[in-house]
Amino acid sequence: MPKNQDASLLSHAGHYLDTRSGAVVPPIQPSSTYARDEQGELYNASRTYARDHSDNSEQAEAVICRLEGGQASRLFGSGMAAATAIVQSLRPGQRLVAPTVMYWSLRAWMVDFCNDWGIELVFYDADDATDLARVVVAKPTHMVWLESPANPTWQVVDIAAAAQVAHTANAQLVVDATVLTPLLCKPIELGADLVFHSATKYLNGHSDVVAGVVTCAQQDQRWQRICNIRAQLGGILSPFSSWLLLRGMRTLHLRVERASSNAQAFAEHFHNHPQVIEVMYPGLPSHPQHNIAKQQCKNGFGGMLSIRFKGGREQTAIIMGKLQLMVRATSLGGVESLVEHRALIEGPTSPVPDDLLRFSIGCEAIEDLIADLERALV
Repeated sequence: MPKNQDASLLSHAGHYLDTRSGAVVPPIQPSSTYARDEQGELYNASRTYARDHSDNSEQAEAVICRLEGGQASRLFGSGMAAATAIVQSLRPGQRLVAPTVMYWSLRAWMVDFCNDWGIELVFYDADDATDLARVVVAKPTHMVWLESPANPTWQVVDIAAAAQVAHTANAQLVVDATVLTPLLCKPIELGADLVFHSATKYLNGHSDVVAGVVTCAQQDQRWQRICNIRAQLGGILSPFSSWLLLRGMRTLHLRVERASSNAQAFAEHFHNHPQVIEVMYPGLPSHPQHNIAKQQCKNGFGGMLSIRFKGGREQTAIIMGKLQLMVRATSLGGVESLVEHRALIEGPTSPVPDDLLRFSIGCEAIEDLIADLERALV
C-alpha cells in the first residue's frame, strides 16, 4: 500500500477479512498455549506459547510496522515496558545520551537503572542545536535518545541531523514519537534506528488501554535483544488489550487530524493573551523550532501544548481548578481533553516551570475548549 494511504490502512485494520465467516473485525484469541499432534509436532510452527506468540498482538504490530515504514514492531504491556526494554539492551560500560527534558517517569528510571547497571547516562539540552553533537562526541556513545516534541515544553529536535550525529559516532538513534504518531512524523524515514510509542496515548486513543510499542529500521542484534527481553521478562500485551488497540487505531487518522486542528486553533487563540506568559506549541511561528517542525511534520503539529500563566504557581493552580470541560488527569492522546499541572505532579526536582499547565487537546468542539479556559481566566 502506498505510504499516502495510511488512512485506508487504518480504517481496514490491515484489511482483515475472515474468509470462513465473512467477518470484517478480527476475533480475540485468548489461548495461552498451543497444542501438538500425536508425534509431538506443533499444529502451527509459529505458535508455541502466548508469552511471545499472540494473534491479536501480531495483527496490531503489522499495522504499526507498515505505518512506521519499519522492518518489525513489538507490542509491550506498557509504554514503560517498551522504553525500558530498549535501554536494557545496552551493556554495562556503554553510554546513553538523553535529553534533559523528557517523559519524567522514564527519565527518573533511566537515572536509577544506569547507575545500578554501570551504564553512563549523559543529558543534553534540546534547546541548543549544537549541544547534542558536543555531548555525543565527548566520549564513545552507543545510544542516543530523542523525544520530539519533548514533554511537556515541546522542544523540537531535527531528527535527521540527530541521526547523522549518532551514526557518525557509531551510535543508534531512538526516537520517542508518541506525541506526533506515525501519521504526522515518520522518524525511520529521517534516519532513526528505533521508534518508540506509548501506545496508551494516541495509537489507542480512548484511555482504556495501557501499552507500548517499538519499531526497528533493521532487525539487528539490538533488536533481537529487545525481543528477547520482552519474551524473557514477560512484558507482553494481553490479547484483549491488543484487540482494543487495533480497534482504536481504526480511527487514528480522524482523531489525530481533529486534535491537531483543535490544538492549533487553541494555541493561536491564547497566544498573546494578557494573562499568558507563553504558549508552547510547535505549530506557532513564535516557537523556537517552528521551521524544523514544519520540515518534519506532515498535516499538523499534534494535539499537545503547554501554557505558562501570569501569577505563578498559585494562580496557575487556581486556573486549572476552575476548568469545567477539560479533565484534570494524567496521560494524553485520548478523545477527551486533559489538563495537568506538571510541576505539581513531578515534585520539587522537576525542571518544568511551576506556572505551566500541560494540555492534551482532544476532539471536542474547539469553541467549547476555548470558552472553558476563557472562563477559568476570569
